Amino acid sequence: MTKWRNRVGEAKLNELLKQTIEVAVKHHRLSERELTHVNVDTTVQEKNITHPTDSKLLYRSIVKLVRAAKGRDIVLRQSYVRVGKRAAVKAGRYAHAKQFKRMRRSLRQLRTYVGRLVRDIERKAPPSSRDEELSMLLGRCQRLIDQRPSDSNKLYSLHEPEVCCISKGKAHRRYEFGQKVALATTNRGNWFVAAMLCEGNPYDGHTLNATLCRVESNTGVALD
Repeated sequence: MTKWRNRVGEAKLNELLKQTIEVAVKHHRLSERELTHVNVDTTVQEKNITHPTDSKLLYRSIVKLVRAAKGRDIVLRQSYVRVGKRAAVKAGRYAHAKQFKRMRRSLRQLRTYVGRLVRDIERKAPPSSRDEELSMLLGRCQRLIDQRPSDSNKLYSLHEPEVCCISKGKAHRRYEFGQKVALATTNRGNWFVAAMLCEGNPYDGHTLNATLCRVESNTGVALD
């Protein structure tokens, strides 16, 4: 599914939505009057984020760095996979037991391991010999090392760095991890007429004008 979505792209999916609306209007399933009144809201497209994010991400970084080094015939001084897994397990157990001082000590150990791997790879693979994938991985791992629990715009996923921590004020779910998406449907009939990715975590009111412009572009009908 991911490969299909990347191959089609946002522009082609938007064009497909336009064609769907045109067919619905042509066959009298949807009237132009209905298209002048729409409901707009935002939601969070959640991503597969595991918790605790800090210790698991740090250990995942170790695994990815070692795998990338082996794939490029880079001989590492030490892999830290075994000791890294032990430190990640300890961090999770200490957090569950609310032994936060010990948990932070395990996190420092994990950051040390990741930092050593990053520096080892950077020494043995100078910038001129690195491919784009390795450079991107090293940059994200360095960002992960530098961030702290209280920082904003944290890295929550190595493969999807655009993931944000978003609070929508839900009583049953205080925080959601993903990307904010604006959606528009017709007031009558609930026809889907627009969708737009909101990069970062903008205020909902600031996404309204752009979403309404997208609706008018898709439908070809001016809104009331």
